[in-house]
Amino acid sequence: MALTNRRAGMTLYSDATDHYSHRVRFALAEKETTVEIISIDAHHKPEDLADLNPYNSLPTLVDRDVCLYESKIMIEYLDEKFPHPPLLTSYPAARALTRQYAYRVERDWCTLVDIILHDDDDEKILATRKELRESLISIAPIFAEKPFFMSDEFSMVDIMLAPILWRLPVLRIELPEKPCRPLLRYMDRLFTREAFVLSLSPAEKKMRHF
Repeated sequence: MALTNRRAGMTLYSDATDHYSHRVRFALAEKETTVEIISIDAHHKPEDLADLNPYNSLPTLVDRDVCLYESKIMIEYLDEKFPHPPLLTSYPAARALTRQYAYRVERDWCTLVDIILHDDDDEKILATRKELRESLISIAPIFAEKPFFMSDEFSMVDIMLAPILWRLPVLRIELPEKPCRPLLRYMDRLFTREAFVLSLSPAEKKMRHF
């Protein structure tokens, strides 16, 4: 597969099972953006991908002469290029808070998910799985206060959280019903969004009964 020929439109090089690629596909679906999605096996990347992206990583988003290879930057780029529906508010203080929540998701949860999925140390994986489960249980009550993450409006943070929560069965994390009811209802709201359904790859659909 040759990737070096820049296309006239937008192209996303995506890993069909990775939550970072999934969040970008979710954002693209929310924006109803015309995009060519090329699914790439993360273990067998075409050599030409390195010509586009110096880190040879996925996802990679190409839009004419712009090439992006960090998923949060992709989401913000899409939000600026396609303002509706907004994923970041126009108010500076609220935008800063959303970015800070996004940072917390990356630092507190994404790092744990990556360990569970990719580390080879079984003891470390067990400890990390317990840590992530306890963190989700502890934060579950906040979802009773707002329909989305710390907000009345759907935002970039929800875009980042949904792929992680969708993967809980793969991560072998089961949440207790009673203490996590607000979080479980939040998950249902996210998973039934039309854009989320459209963002799912065939491999991701198999992660849950779909």
